[in-house]
Amino acid sequence: MKYDNTWESLNTRKVPEWFEDAKFGIFIHWGLYSVPAYTRKGDYAEWYWHQLNNDFQATVDFHKKTYGENFRYEDFVGQFKAELFDADEWAELFRKSGAKYINLVSKHHDGFCMYKSEYAWNWNSFDVGPHRDFCAELKAALDKTDVKFGVYHSVYEWYNPLYLKNPEEYALKHLIPMLKELVEKYRPCTLFTDGEWDHPSSVWHSTEFLQWLYNESSVRDFIVPNDRWGKETRGRLGGNFTTEYGFIEEGKKIEDVTLDRPFEECRGIGRSFGLNRIETPEDYLSPKELIEMFVELISKGGNFLLNIGPAADGTIPPIQQERLLQIGRWLGVNGEAVYGSRRYKNSTQPGIKYTQKNGSVYAFLYDFPFGSVTLNEVEYSPQLKAELLGCGAEVKLAEDKGLVRLNFPAINPDDMEAQYVYCVKLYK
Repeated sequence: MKYDNTWESLNTRKVPEWFEDAKFGIFIHWGLYSVPAYTRKGDYAEWYWHQLNNDFQATVDFHKKTYGENFRYEDFVGQFKAELFDADEWAELFRKSGAKYINLVSKHHDGFCMYKSEYAWNWNSFDVGPHRDFCAELKAALDKTDVKFGVYHSVYEWYNPLYLKNPEEYALKHLIPMLKELVEKYRPCTLFTDGEWDHPSSVWHSTEFLQWLYNESSVRDFIVPNDRWGKETRGRLGGNFTTEYGFIEEGKKIEDVTLDRPFEECRGIGRSFGLNRIETPEDYLSPKELIEMFVELISKGGNFLLNIGPAADGTIPPIQQERLLQIGRWLGVNGEAVYGSRRYKNSTQPGIKYTQKNGSVYAFLYDFPFGSVTLNEVEYSPQLKAELLGCGAEVKLAEDKGLVRLNFPAINPDDMEAQYVYCVKLYK
């Protein structure tokens, strides 16, 4: 099928099924902002340069005290060395986490590229700083696993002179050629654009680019772009729809809208996307909180794009690694209820969510399986059987006013492979 240069035509393209099957991805915010790795708690550390230039007092005071009055943001290039970065180590961690794709920030709003680009001469990680092409290295490492390589790319650049002079000329002469270069050079499976909010999609020439992406690019059959293509597009136009800390746009949560396509929630394990060194363990979500959030999202038909913020030396903070591995161990037990699953029914019961796949229904229980539990969304049938994933104990079924009641035997927690959230498979 050929797509026209209109939103009406472009919106008929379905999100490739692999994305809806994948459920779990990893966001990676890593760049020059990872050198200072600082902002006030509750804010985004990757906005460091913008905060410096807009009298964000906590950041300005920190910068002057730590680096001096005359130290510019651009000077962080000399301190961004990535000397401990090992793409294969990252890829193995992502594989163990159970993630099926990643989005590496190829360029954030500061315009600094994490790959060699003809459109960012001397403002990319290959020409200056570490002199390495991180997109190339990470893609090569991930290609040895079943984790797909994808990218985030900011459409605007805070201080690009052409953007400040004429945003539309910037889009035509800089943004679109750079996006095409990125796509054809690294063939990503995802393209998470961002920074679109200051202008409508017509200024960014978004439909022109997407028409090329869907009709002519080498990734046209499998790439998944998102919905951040202009200030009018989130949750309405583009590829998969994106939420951030639960909001699909300012003031509107995911629960407030009806989505006609897959969506993806992105958020940090803490609050910031880029590493913020003053965040403490109390600022990070616990494994139980993360897994409950994950289950909530997949029960609504969504994906979870969980962010990590590596340090400037290329290491991933241990607490972030631990959270990924805890999710991976949980998926090792409950993955059949997650990967390839689809939405079943909204649950009105606190602490119970559902998915379905291949004729089976999966009930996720936030509390440890004990005594009996009636599932308000599952009709009883004498042919139904039940299996508690990660446990050999027999679960007996009974009828409760036409609904399924699960009767659990006494279970020793030490005999349970799963933690945090428990899953019962119902099948015939």
